[in-house]
Amino acid sequence: MSSEALTRTRAHQPCAACRMLRRRCDSNCMLAPYFPGDEAEKFFGVHKVFGASNVIRMIQVEHHMYLSLPSLVLQFTIIYEATSRLRDPVYGSAGTIFHLQKMVEELKIQVESMRAQVVQLQEQKNQLLGILMNVRHLDSTSSIHDRKFDGGDLMLDEDPLMAYDPITFFTENDWTF
Repeated sequence: MSSEALTRTRAHQPCAACRMLRRRCDSNCMLAPYFPGDEAEKFFGVHKVFGASNVIRMIQVEHHMYLSLPSLVLQFTIIYEATSRLRDPVYGSAGTIFHLQKMVEELKIQVESMRAQVVQLQEQKNQLLGILMNVRHLDSTSSIHDRKFDGGDLMLDEDPLMAYDPITFFTENDWTF
């Protein structure tokens, strides 16, 4: 088969709508730009919800009213609405929109709650830093010699009898129980 014949057969393949409706698809088919032959499942859902004649009417109205709307946008809109109607026959895409708006409101409440928690934690952090700074300030003002405890051997004052070692204190001083 020559390349011209192959191109001609590809160009005249029926669209998904004509294939499903079992009618001849010519070059003036209104549904061909919206439902190519390899997207039969999309047209099946649209046909199930709207019917072929209503889809053709929607496309005609779109062409008369909104000439600037690209065919891809119209195709997506029709398919999305049909899919939404199959999932939710009563509300369709409006139900999905309502559900998403409700989720957005719930998330806004969560964000505000988290912001309040962040403010509270920042206040706690500032209080703790203030306490830490006061303790450091007190430590830096007291001298090393003014301390009661000697860091090395835990001596109280200079009296060796006052040494406190819990293991040896009682045995060294002959205490009996």
